[in-house]
Amino acid sequence: MASQCGRSHPLALLLSPPVLLFLLLCLVGDASAVKRDANGTCKSSANTKCQPGVMLPVWQPSLNLSFGDKLARAVVYFSCLIYCFLGVSIIADRFMAAIEVITSKEKDVVVKMKDGTKQVVSVRIWNETVSNLTLMALGSSAPEILLSIIEICGKKFEAGDLGPGTIVGSAAFNLFIIIGLCVYVIPNGEIRRIKHLLVFFVTASFSVFAYLWMYMIIDIFSPGRVQVWEAVLTFAFFPLTVLLAYVADTKIFFKSFLKKHYTARSAKAYQDGELEMQNPETAVVDPSAVDTDLSDFEKTRHDYIEILREIRKKHPNADPKMLEEMAQMEVLNRGPKSRAFYRMQATRQLTGSGNVIKKSKVERRLSVAVEEQEEDPNLQKIFFDPGHYTVMENVGTFSLTVSRSGGDLNAVVRLDYHTVDGTATAGDDYVAAQGTLVFHSGEKHCQFSLTIIDDDVFEEDEHFYVELSNIRVEGGDPETRVELADPIRATIMVLDDDHAGIFHFEVTEATVHEAIGEAEFKVQRSSGARGIVRLPFKTVDGTAKGDGNDFDSVKDYLEFHNDETEKTIKIRIIDDEEYEKNEFFFIELGDPILMKRVGHHLEEDRECSQIDEGGRPKLGEFVKIKVTIIESTEFKNTVDRMLKKANLSLVVGTSSWKEQFIEAITVSSGDDEDGGADEDGEEKLPSCVDYVMHFLTIFWKLLFAFVPPTDYLSGWLCFTVSISGIGLLTALIGDLASSFGCTVGLTDAVTAITFVALGTSLPDTFASKVAAIGDSNADSSVGNVTGSNAVNVFLGIGVAWSIAAIYHWSNGSEFLVESGSLGFSVTVFCVEALVAIMIMMLRRLKPVGGELGGPFVPKVITTTVFLGLWVTYIILSALENYCYIDGF
Repeated sequence: MASQCGRSHPLALLLSPPVLLFLLLCLVGDASAVKRDANGTCKSSANTKCQPGVMLPVWQPSLNLSFGDKLARAVVYFSCLIYCFLGVSIIADRFMAAIEVITSKEKDVVVKMKDGTKQVVSVRIWNETVSNLTLMALGSSAPEILLSIIEICGKKFEAGDLGPGTIVGSAAFNLFIIIGLCVYVIPNGEIRRIKHLLVFFVTASFSVFAYLWMYMIIDIFSPGRVQVWEAVLTFAFFPLTVLLAYVADTKIFFKSFLKKHYTARSAKAYQDGELEMQNPETAVVDPSAVDTDLSDFEKTRHDYIEILREIRKKHPNADPKMLEEMAQMEVLNRGPKSRAFYRMQATRQLTGSGNVIKKSKVERRLSVAVEEQEEDPNLQKIFFDPGHYTVMENVGTFSLTVSRSGGDLNAVVRLDYHTVDGTATAGDDYVAAQGTLVFHSGEKHCQFSLTIIDDDVFEEDEHFYVELSNIRVEGGDPETRVELADPIRATIMVLDDDHAGIFHFEVTEATVHEAIGEAEFKVQRSSGARGIVRLPFKTVDGTAKGDGNDFDSVKDYLEFHNDETEKTIKIRIIDDEEYEKNEFFFIELGDPILMKRVGHHLEEDRECSQIDEGGRPKLGEFVKIKVTIIESTEFKNTVDRMLKKANLSLVVGTSSWKEQFIEAITVSSGDDEDGGADEDGEEKLPSCVDYVMHFLTIFWKLLFAFVPPTDYLSGWLCFTVSISGIGLLTALIGDLASSFGCTVGLTDAVTAITFVALGTSLPDTFASKVAAIGDSNADSSVGNVTGSNAVNVFLGIGVAWSIAAIYHWSNGSEFLVESGSLGFSVTVFCVEALVAIMIMMLRRLKPVGGELGGPFVPKVITTTVFLGLWVTYIILSALENYCYIDGF
C-alpha cells in the first residue's frame, strides 16, 4: 500500500496559531517595550532580565542579544516546548489508561427482568458523571493543574502569571476552538445532541461561575490579595460541583418523589379496593420503573446478540471461545467510549502508535490455527480421504482415494486393501476387490477403482466396506513411523435408482435454540432415486406460534431431481429475546408427486398410477417431525459473559512491561477512519507522517514504557507514577515557556493563554473531534469541556492558592495576586463563555436541532463565531497586557 505522505496531521494545528500570534504582535507593536508592574501601571521592560525557572537556569548571556541570537534561542526553546508537549501527551496516555482501568471496576448486581426473573449483571462501581468530573478531568487537565501548583511552589509561594493564565487560556481554547471544531466536523445533515442535559447545565454553570469567582476574589472581596477562606472555598467548590452533577445525572430526588408518589397512590388504591391482594405497606413501585438502567441493559443485551449473530455468520467454523472473543472486540469497537479512550486515541494518532483498539488477534488466529497444531514430524499417517462414499446403483466404476500426510514423503509405502460385505453382497451388488497400493516417492495420494453391479430389481439402499491393512515402508528417513489413521475403513452406500423412492425425515423430533436464526431439517429419499418428484410440506403450530411470532410459517414443496437423495427444509426461528423454553411446532410432509418434463416445464405425471406399488413415490415412516424451541443456554451464557467483559479497560490496559515495550517500538497507522482498517478489513500500513512522528517520539515512548503496567494494584500504581511524570514534564514546560516568552518579548500571561494553553489542549482537541464523529451524542465531546473548565479552576487555582494562602497566613504575611491582567482576561472570557453557551442552547431548537452538526450553513456560521470569540479573547487580553487598552 502506498504511503500517504500528504495526509494532514494534528501537529499542523500546533504550528499555525503561533504564526498568527507573531503577526498579531507585529500589528500590536514592540511587545518587549511595555509591561505592567505590580500596581497595574505600564513601565519600560526593554532591559528586563529573564528569571531562572524551577528546573532550568537562565541561558547566559541574557541581555543585549542580537536579533540572530534571539531568533536562534527562540527556535531552540520553541522546539523543546513542542517536544515536551509530545512527551506530556504520551505520559498522559499511560495516565488515562490507568484511569480507565480504575473507573472501569465493576460489581455484580441483580436486575429484575420484565418477566419477573432475575438477571445477574455487572455494572460499574464508578458513576460515569463522577468519573468524568474527577479522575477523567484530572487526566485531561493534569498539565494545567500541575503547572499552577508547581509555579506557586517554585516561586516560593508567590503568585505567577503562567499557571492562572494557562488555566484561563486553556478554558477559552476548549470552549471556543474545540466546540467550534466539533460543530463543523459532523457530516452535513447529521446532528449530535447532549444526552445528559441537566449535567451539562450544572457543569456549564459552574464553568462560568468558576471564573467569575476568580474575578470576585482578586477584585471585589479582597482586591490584590487572596485570603485563606477564599482559596479553601475555591477548592471546596470542586466536590460541590461533582455532587450536584451526580444528583442531576441520577435524578435521585426525582426518583425519591416518584417512589413516595407511587407508594401513596398504591395505598389509596388498596383502601378503595382496587388492589385486593397487595399490602399497602409494601406497595412500592419497583425503582427500575422510573430508571433507565433496565432499558439500557435490555438495549445493550440486544446489541450484543445481534453482534454475536453477525460474527457467527461471518466465521461459521470458529469455535465458541474464538467467537466470543471476536464478538467482545466488535462490541468494544461499536460501543460508547469514555473520555479517557478518546484522549488516548488522539495521542496515539498524533504519535504514530495507531488505534487503541486494533484488529482482533483472534481473527488472525483463525487463519493459522491449523499451522499451530503440534504434530510429530516423524509420524506419517495414511487414511481414506474421504471415508464415506454415496453412489447410485448405475454409477458403474468409481474411484476411492487414500492419502498420507506428515513424516518423510520420500519413503515408498505399500499397503493392502480389500472389500467387506455389509447389507450389499459381493457378486450381486458389487464386484469384490483386493490389491496393493503403492505410494511412490513424493506422492501424497493414491487411487483405486471399484465396480457397482446395476440391476432392475427394486431393493432397499445397501452398503459395503473397504479396509486398509499391512503397511510396508521402503527407504526414506529411518526415524519416520508410518501408521493407519482414521478413517481406515471406507463405507460405500449404494442407492437404488430403479424407482421414484420413499421420502421421510431422518428423525421424528428435533431441538433447536431460539437464537439459531435459521434451522435446517433434512429430508431423505431412499429405496430409489429415479425421476423428478415434488414433495409438499407445511408447518403446523403447537405451543410455538408461526406468522413471525416464534417462527415463520411455511407451506411449500421440495423438488428432488433424478438421482437426488437429500434435500433440506429451512425454517426461520424468531428470537424474541425472552429466552422461552420448550415451545414446539411441527413440520409435516405431504404426498409426493411424480413429475415429468413437457418442453421447458414440469407437469404432474398422471400415468404414475399405472406404476406398480413398489415403484410409485411414497412417504416413509417419519413423515412428521416435532421441532422444540428451547432456550439457547450457550448463546445466553455467552451474551451474559460479554455483558460482564465488554470493558474498554481490557484493551487499553497492560499486563506486563514486555507488552509496553513492544507497543513503544511498534509503529502503526494513525488513520482513525474505519478503525485503522482498509476496505478488505486488513490493518492499514503506516504513512510517512506516522513513521516520522514515531521516530520523533520514540524516546518518550521507551522512557514511559518503564511506568508500571495497569494490572498492578488495579491501576493505582500506574496512576501515581504517571502523574509524577506529568508533574516533572509540566515543570520543565513552565520553564521553557517562560524562557521562550522572555526571549521573544512576550509576557508570561500572553505566553500562557496562547502557546502553553494550545499545547496542553491539543490532545483534547482531537479527542473531542473523534468523540463527536464516533458517538451518537455530544456528551463526550462537548459536555466534558465545560466540566474540565470548572475543574481547572477549582483544583488548579484552589489547591495552588490554598497552599500559598495557608503558607503566608502561617508566617503572618499576605498572599498577593495582581488583579489587572488576570481580572481583565477572566472577565472577557466569562462574557464570551455566556455567549457561547447561549448559542449552543439555541442550536437545540429547530431548524438545527442539536449542539453539533446540522445543515452546512449553520455549521459554518457557528464555527466562525466561535473562532471569532477565541481570536477576540486573545487580542483583547494581549492589548490590555501590553497597555494598549485599559483594564481594571
